[in-house]
Amino acid sequence: MNKPIPKDRLAALENGLATAKTLAEALPFIQLYDRETVVVKYGGNAMGDSESARKFAADVVLLKLVGIHPVVVHGGGPQISRMLDRAGVKSEFVDGLRVTNADTMEVAEMVLSGSVNKELAHLITAAGREADVRGVGLSGKDARLITVEKAMRKRKDPDSKIEQVVDLGFVGEPTHVDPTLIQALIDAPEDYIPVIAPIGVSEDGKTYNINADTAAGAIAKALSAKRFLLLSDVSGVIDANGELIREMTVTQAREAIKSGMATGGMIPKLETCIAALDHGVEAAVILDGRTPHVMLMELFTEHGVGTLIH
Repeated sequence: MNKPIPKDRLAALENGLATAKTLAEALPFIQLYDRETVVVKYGGNAMGDSESARKFAADVVLLKLVGIHPVVVHGGGPQISRMLDRAGVKSEFVDGLRVTNADTMEVAEMVLSGSVNKELAHLITAAGREADVRGVGLSGKDARLITVEKAMRKRKDPDSKIEQVVDLGFVGEPTHVDPTLIQALIDAPEDYIPVIAPIGVSEDGKTYNINADTAAGAIAKALSAKRFLLLSDVSGVIDANGELIREMTVTQAREAIKSGMATGGMIPKLETCIAALDHGVEAAVILDGRTPHVMLMELFTEHGVGTLIH
């Protein structure tokens, strides 16, 4: 007569079965993305606390180990704001873009290319230590990776309704991305993961801050990425009724901007998704980076999460 299985052993078997089932169900999606490039924009707000950043780093390592080529482009807006607050400098934003004078630019580069970039690269290296997966910290200034021109924005005066040109200072718009260095890291026999800070250089040698969404989209275009994932502090595009839009076309994304449904930081997100899709990226997804394992859910489950734009 067989003895009954102890409850703790039964629970372990059930948990093991659930894990095995999840892996088996992910197989078609793992094959879909095998040896494909996925560009991930990791937002400053999505970074959250150090534990969240460590989990993100571990998920990026997992992508690499199952045959995907992740390229991480990070933001750092909250970190820049905290540093500016300490210095008594007030931040101004236009359509989600930070107005950047010379002093602000110096702080932005120090935070983005320094503390944020190197910490994220380190966390990826630490998460991948056993398999020798390594994060490599770069900025758009390295090897002429991102060339920019000065960005300008127009907005209507709330009183006169006359459209005015707004000088954003040292905010750059990518004009060219040279993917040679990134591709070399992807193609290397070692398991390197590029981690890129959104800083660029103009033709005349000046340093510019780039909106991280825009920088990531430009890199996704240059690499002809299979997927472009934008991780931030929002669940996706929200409609007029406050509901998450699960899927939208480029035409619908343009209409969301034109109609005013998309506001603030969602405008550059949608703009960069549209530009990426217009230049060979298969699909873009706006995700809530605060959700644990959100990239794995998006890539390896049938329905995904967030807003898919195609």
